[in-house]
Amino acid sequence: MKILAIDDQKLILFSVEKRLSELGYEVQTANSIESGIQLFNSFKPDLVLLDMNMPEMSGTELVSCTGTEVVKYIRVFMKNDTPILVMSGNTDEHLIMQNFDLGVNDYLKKPVSLDEMAARIKRIIGAPENKGVVTSKKSDTRMLQKNCVGVVIPCYNEEERLSSAEFKDFAHKNLGYHLCFVNDGSTDNTLAVLQQLKKDNADNISIYNCKQNGGKAEAVRQGILHLVKDQQLDYIGFLDADLSTDFRDFDDLVKTIESSDFKIVSGSRIARMGANITKESARKIISMTINLIIQTILGMPFKDTQCGAKVMDREIASKMFNKKFVTKWLFDVELFMRMKKYYGKSEVKSMICEQPLKRWIHADGSKLSMKDSVKIVGQLAQIAVHYR
Repeated sequence: MKILAIDDQKLILFSVEKRLSELGYEVQTANSIESGIQLFNSFKPDLVLLDMNMPEMSGTELVSCTGTEVVKYIRVFMKNDTPILVMSGNTDEHLIMQNFDLGVNDYLKKPVSLDEMAARIKRIIGAPENKGVVTSKKSDTRMLQKNCVGVVIPCYNEEERLSSAEFKDFAHKNLGYHLCFVNDGSTDNTLAVLQQLKKDNADNISIYNCKQNGGKAEAVRQGILHLVKDQQLDYIGFLDADLSTDFRDFDDLVKTIESSDFKIVSGSRIARMGANITKESARKIISMTINLIIQTILGMPFKDTQCGAKVMDREIASKMFNKKFVTKWLFDVELFMRMKKYYGKSEVKSMICEQPLKRWIHADGSKLSMKDSVKIVGQLAQIAVHYR
């Protein structure tokens, strides 16, 4: 049995192709409407698996299109009754009903597991005759995300932390996430550990290697500029290698930006009812003092600019990270200052969302010590002068 999968995001296509091939289906993929229609005519599939939102090239500009054009081509122009299963993050009820009226057989809303996708396909066209079928264990459910997200993880001498199974498990289970580890001139075995991590998850992990240590700000900036080149990524963010903010909270930040008009969703370590936020008391006092200074410089009431977990849309990533930052550590403050200068103070307030984390733990051995905190005051003065 033959399946044609059409989706503009290769992270999604690869995972879909791999799973369906394991089950015994013959799979071909296309990452545009035009190539999808061409393959439909030559491949003659038994089922078409289709995304709704796919950008197409019009001259030199990207324009928004929908997979409805493929449905119209198959049902109206070709008068063909090949089963069509739509799998999309688009939740527009009008669009969904329009596609059902045109003759789609089923509609799966992302995020969705590969197992459910396979079950729906089996229900529509049956299982292939294959004795070597590979099945997934319930505990190993792999999810296709609503959008593709790139995550920059700066690393300086992090060989022990990077050995954690959390990175490997997240990359394996959350299809649609791309983890970009930036090796910031590490002097230990960080690069070797990263190479092994990538070897096990080659399709959704990349390494950007900086030969010399340039500091966290430049490492994150280089990683983001690297990811911006990948057109399939809808959002780009960054996360600390110590996982003081864990992947569950980062995924919550992504869900917020997906369902809102915010340009940036930033994690906040301000405690709230039911949250698990732990921090050394002395460090907490220093952080509160620094935050007050930052609020004064920004002229905006941000509670926690320095949390190492943020996600943003492509526009912010490409425009706000194109120039080097003045400081090595306080690029978060500089990011907001750049946005304030570019968009205006009143507009920026509606573009940024601070979202309290459900859990945050100060990890032992974090690179920013209490002595470093004292130096921050001088760096804040430097920022205030530079961006005035």
